[in-house]
Amino acid sequence: MSRTVVITGAARGIGLAIAGKLVDEGWTVAGCDVLAEELQSLAETLGDRFRPFVLDVTDEDSVTETARRIEEETGQVFALVNNAGITRDGLIMRMSMADWDSVLAVNLTGAFMMCRAFSRGMLRHKEGSIVNISSVVALLGAAGQANYASTKAGLLGLTRALAREFAGRNIRVNAIAPGFIETDMTRELPEAVRNDYEDRVPMKRMGAPADIAEAVSFLLSDASTYITGVVLPVDGGLTT
Repeated sequence: MSRTVVITGAARGIGLAIAGKLVDEGWTVAGCDVLAEELQSLAETLGDRFRPFVLDVTDEDSVTETARRIEEETGQVFALVNNAGITRDGLIMRMSMADWDSVLAVNLTGAFMMCRAFSRGMLRHKEGSIVNISSVVALLGAAGQANYASTKAGLLGLTRALAREFAGRNIRVNAIAPGFIETDMTRELPEAVRNDYEDRVPMKRMGAPADIAEAVSFLLSDASTYITGVVLPVDGGLTT
């Protein structure tokens, strides 16, 4: 029987790559995003194994209700991938409280609420795997990204805390720290900026969303049943 995995931020970029990879592997994917039209289009492309759910991860009631619907429609949720994230970059002296709060709400508080909502079923069944998508900026820092780096570092603390909290119930919690990944956002960067990014990476190139999807697949698979509480950089050697 197909296992169900919940993915936030599933409509574009890294989340889309993860969804496609897991559908191909036979998972039932509950794809969550605020982008309703993109989700519906994705459902038409990926077929019956992809179930779209419009979700605002910053809304506690929405998270609770969506979790109820997913479990009702797909059965036991085995896995959760917290991928939803936003940026509101700016130097700290110019960063507004609104920019700080919005990034915190999506990137960290949203992941916390998703973990809380879906871990209940995992604890009950004594089985599950959670993967939090962090970033290399959590490990290295980044000027102009105090809000983003703080939330991504917070995800690492959440990962390690929950790994210890859930280990006795056979629930694994791990994090992936992507480096410079080729997405719509990075493709819009000036060529000089892109070249600068690539020069910093020992492998001299950006990664692809598929690279992150492969790492997620491994951490959700039976090949990683003795791995929990780790942070896996997928960054071409940037943090070595």
